Amino acid sequence: MTTFDKREEAFEQQFAHDEELRFKAIARRNKLLGLWAAEKLGLKGAEADSYALALVMSEFEDTADRDVLRKIRKDFDAKGVDQSDHQISRHATELMAQAIQAIRTGK
Repeated sequence: MTTFDKREEAFEQQFAHDEELRFKAIARRNKLLGLWAAEKLGLKGAEADSYALALVMSEFEDTADRDVLRKIRKDFDAKGVDQSDHQISRHATELMAQAIQAIRTGK
């Protein structure tokens, strides 16, 4: 194996590792975001957990963050929850930072 081949393999392994961490962070963020949204919607216990899980699973259907945010927006509108799109997006960004930190620290 040449030095070039070794470097290429290392880059591929790093890319795979980074994508796995990104996937875990997004899933964790969506769960936290789902629990936050569930609280705003007045859901508790198993209903809140189910709502959060639905958001996590929606990531598998379409990997666009806007779909997760769109679902929350639709649910908030249906229940009359007063949160702007900016507030929802900002909270998602904050939760992503928390999710990344938790993964980095192994929590």
